[in-house]
Amino acid sequence: MFDELSARIADRRLMFNYVLKRILLLLPTFIGITIVSFGFVRVLPGDPVLLMAGERGLTDERYTALLKEFGYDRPIWEQYFEYLGNLLSGDLGNSLVTKKPVVEEFFTLFPATLELSFVAIFIAVCLGIPAGIIAASKRGSFIDQTLMGTALVGYSMPIFWWGLLLIIVFSGWLGWTPVSGRISLIYFFPQVTGFMLVDSLLSGQKGAFGSAVQHLILPSIVLATIPLAVIARQTRSAMLEVLGEDYVRTARAKGLSSFRVIGIHALRNAMIPVITVIGLSVGTLLAGAILTETIFSWPGIGKWMVDSIFRRDYPVVQSGLLLIAAVVMIVNLLVDMTYGLINPRICHD
Repeated sequence: MFDELSARIADRRLMFNYVLKRILLLLPTFIGITIVSFGFVRVLPGDPVLLMAGERGLTDERYTALLKEFGYDRPIWEQYFEYLGNLLSGDLGNSLVTKKPVVEEFFTLFPATLELSFVAIFIAVCLGIPAGIIAASKRGSFIDQTLMGTALVGYSMPIFWWGLLLIIVFSGWLGWTPVSGRISLIYFFPQVTGFMLVDSLLSGQKGAFGSAVQHLILPSIVLATIPLAVIARQTRSAMLEVLGEDYVRTARAKGLSSFRVIGIHALRNAMIPVITVIGLSVGTLLAGAILTETIFSWPGIGKWMVDSIFRRDYPVVQSGLLLIAAVVMIVNLLVDMTYGLINPRICHD
């Protein structure tokens, strides 16, 4: 009894040390991201003060006053340390264009990106795992080569080209789906959660939910293409490795059906690396929705960042990059923790 209790305490201590180590590794990553996000906007061509002035023009005196007001007349290193100090105090700054806090704008638009990413990963999982299982069970066959060849094409296909092609075919020629936006302009209701699928249902307006689904189809398919290919190939690889194990051959020798051997014995053990890939794909989707949101005019974080880059809105770009990176790091940390729970041997490394 005492030995069992000691073993549990030791396992929990190892898990705590494992999580603590992962969290500490995020600190230098965070510092590096602040340097990159701060320096990125400074190397972009264009002057934010002149862009804000537009065609009105500025006198030299007014231009100098605005530079001093925004702090752009000081040395770069001094601006960076002020930016870092503001971050540590929880101040991510205000947009130069809208004058609103960057955090407020981020969390207003974030549900749109989150909704698109979750639907995309749902499509990728529902199609990628079965494709990988079928390819592994039919190894070397025409079905295997077709599925993996299609996955390779999907992984290699440029998102902007794929998105425009789907718009031409399904929105232009066939007229089945809308070109852009989250819902038709004929529907208007308060957004309670920020998730259009949920809010359209809560509104009770006839046809609102269907319109939200129609607007979500093409962008979610485009965004799901690459993770679908990765999940399918990883599932096939993991299944092939597991199918060669002794316990799988023993299960076959006992006369168990292929469904039980593959669906229960093999898949359960093959899912560990697949779950890791799925978790990492979620973080990648949140950061990689920029092109998709731009193509489909999806009002999320990606389009917000692109618009801010064109407007040279320094606080939005540098703090937006930091917030997106923080979300990705949190997702990756949760994946690491989940992986450690699924396979406790990871904590001993």
